[in-house]
Amino acid sequence: MAPASSQLSRLTAQPGGDFVVFRIGLRINSYWKIHQWLPVARMMIPMLKELYSHPELGFLGAELHIGLRHIFHIQYWRSYEQLMAYSHSKDHAHLPAWREYNRRYRATNAVGIFHETYRVRAGEQESIYVNMPPYGLGLVTGVVEATGRRQSARGRMSLTDGQDSPVPAYGEIAPVEAR
Repeated sequence: MAPASSQLSRLTAQPGGDFVVFRIGLRINSYWKIHQWLPVARMMIPMLKELYSHPELGFLGAELHIGLRHIFHIQYWRSYEQLMAYSHSKDHAHLPAWREYNRRYRATNAVGIFHETYRVRAGEQESIYVNMPPYGLGLVTGVVEATGRRQSARGRMSLTDGQDSPVPAYGEIAPVEAR
């Protein structure tokens, strides 16, 4: 595995098989109704604590994104089946929170919730992290140097030998002097 640093590097994620990308979050429809949307936002905290404490559930990791009207996580899971098992289990934090939202907040229209699920088959993704620490998929699955076949996007998708990159490899670029 390549070092997690921001030194000059070109890294790519190595998920090692199928995985799931799951986006889950909320949209604040009425800022002034904080008493209705803040409790919904807080419902995610126990779920994330539980997921990070129990890797056997299939959760690989997540990123938090906060905007003017939205709060959401991009989560990575080992499998769709594990995601569904977690989300529908009475023994875990998600199902009670989901039921609580529907009981107390769904009809208020102060806050909306969403999720999107993407199943990704092995070899049907590619990523690149240039001069930065691993991020997203690379952070949760590990990274390797983007050399050889992994030099180009098409190569990382196993469509070419990687020699079709429109920019030169790092070894072919003269270093730039810092000013």
